Amino acid sequence: MLAVTCTSQSIDDPLSGLTVGERPDPEPPDGWVRVAVRAASLNHHDLWSLRGVGLPGDRLPMILGCDAAGIAADGAEVVVHAIVGDADWLGDETLDPRRSILSERYQGTLADSVVVPRRNLIPKPEGLSFEEAACLPTAWLTAYRMLFTSAGLHPGDRVLIQGAGGGVSTAAIALARAAGLVVWVTGREEDRRHRALELGAHEVFEPGARLPARVDAVLETVGKATWAHSMKSLRPGGTLVVSGATTGADPGADLNRLFFLQLRVVGSTMGTRDELAGLLSMLAVTGVRPQIDEVIPLGEARRGFERLLAGDVVGKIVLRPDSPHS
Repeated sequence: MLAVTCTSQSIDDPLSGLTVGERPDPEPPDGWVRVAVRAASLNHHDLWSLRGVGLPGDRLPMILGCDAAGIAADGAEVVVHAIVGDADWLGDETLDPRRSILSERYQGTLADSVVVPRRNLIPKPEGLSFEEAACLPTAWLTAYRMLFTSAGLHPGDRVLIQGAGGGVSTAAIALARAAGLVVWVTGREEDRRHRALELGAHEVFEPGARLPARVDAVLETVGKATWAHSMKSLRPGGTLVVSGATTGADPGADLNRLFFLQLRVVGSTMGTRDELAGLLSMLAVTGVRPQIDEVIPLGEARRGFERLLAGDVVGKIVLRPDSPHS
């Protein structure tokens, strides 16, 4: 089968280890199933794997990709949940200490087919295309969990989303607006702030700007550059949800504000199978759809990686296998 594989790793030249070519068809072990991939999307996680972050070199070659939608062996249209945990683990699988995600310990989704545990398959709603569904299991699921599980927001609540350009933040804007939240967004660049308005933000601000009022929750993926502003923006008892730190992870905690205003700081990582099912249902009902920048044949994957590395992407890049059996 055709696959996109990490065959070597380099911090300075990550695409030097990207190989597009034939790989053996995967054989599903007991309890696992094969999915014929109809669409798979790229994530920055794939670039980190090529740099050697989160993927030990002794596991190479590794097929990249976390997100996919396709056809299961029984003919069902499915979305693949990317987290693979211990088969005996009960409860929230994001808390399983033995969990991994596809393309870290197990071969990933950027291929004609992928094998996953049967429990990782979620039915795809009829109203979602394979390309749209393939955008959801990482960035969109992370945003969904941050908003509704970690922050516990409800219609009418006010949320500040730091950073208008990232995949998680853009997903959060669309989901928050659809859920009836008041959505405020910061962004460094004017065109990204304008894009945030198009996605559903009620108001946009430059980083660090004084807000008209304090918010119930802040979604934080930026880290050091925005942390102080995030803390100052919360109402007493508000919640700061953190799923990333692209500008550094040593922000200074502002402990006086934290305890005096009884703020909550909550870490959040991806989401559960049930949350992915909830996200799919929400999109089916609301009509919200992920923005797709470009759909590229799997064999031309390098072009998609080049655009992702250059930051030349608005929305998601989707790869579509074009072999007859996919």
